[in-house]
Amino acid sequence: MAEISASAVMKLRNMSGQGMMDCKKALQEAEGDVEKAMEILRKKGLATLAKRAERETSNGLVVSKMTDGGKTGVLVSLCCETDFVAKSADFVAAAALLADYALLCPADEGTEALLQTAKDGKAFNDVLTEIVSKTGEKTLVGDYARFTLDGPGLITAYIHFNNKVGTMVQIDVSDPKVAQSEVVKRAMMDIAMHITASKPLALDKSGIDAKVIEKERAVYAEQVKNKPAEIVDRIVDGKMNKFFAENCLLEQPFVKDDSKTVSQVIAEAAKAAGGTATIKRFVRYEVG
Repeated sequence: MAEISASAVMKLRNMSGQGMMDCKKALQEAEGDVEKAMEILRKKGLATLAKRAERETSNGLVVSKMTDGGKTGVLVSLCCETDFVAKSADFVAAAALLADYALLCPADEGTEALLQTAKDGKAFNDVLTEIVSKTGEKTLVGDYARFTLDGPGLITAYIHFNNKVGTMVQIDVSDPKVAQSEVVKRAMMDIAMHITASKPLALDKSGIDAKVIEKERAVYAEQVKNKPAEIVDRIVDGKMNKFFAENCLLEQPFVKDDSKTVSQVIAEAAKAAGGTATIKRFVRYEVG
């Protein structure tokens, strides 16, 4: 067996971020070849990932990042098994790096494209394998979305203090000055926080899956099946209107002032800034 020097172990440790003993064992197996040892450590990560494929990933972090002067924003989650690992320096660094990869990804959504995205000659899939090797836990990219302005507008992201819930929302505005207005920026942050707390299913009723609507109608119809036939539809329609008001962002009562809907809040803020604004889209991601 080749004699493994302390300097070689330190070099591999700095390259891989692995523990001293893991690095020494890999170097011994590779007969002192650092590159082969790196490959051994990588395979160890892949083996760990395969072994723990069925484990729950109910912890992790939600991260966001903006670029191009706020014209592009990403929201993405990195998931793991335990809160202990989610708070570790290696995992936090990997989550921050994931946001960088998300900004480079050729697709606006879809984790597979994100995993294959390369930065400095390394795909994020390789980064993922390395973090698995370091932590010994199943780790995966949970959700991913990227918004890019195609005209005057504003993208705002909010990450809750626990770093496990995050929201990204985009508005289109009538004039660039509206997006730069402090009153609109404050309203957008409030709306992002509202989304985090209120968990809307969609922007408006057109965004709710037809199967969900059908299911809700069936539930309400069952609840009033003993009512006179001529009023059943009216009662069900009323309950559906309440369902839409509770689950469609634009119709939801604003959490900071429930006398207004979310759509009224952004409209009033834009008017104060001398223009108009409409919410175009949003995403809300949560781990756990």
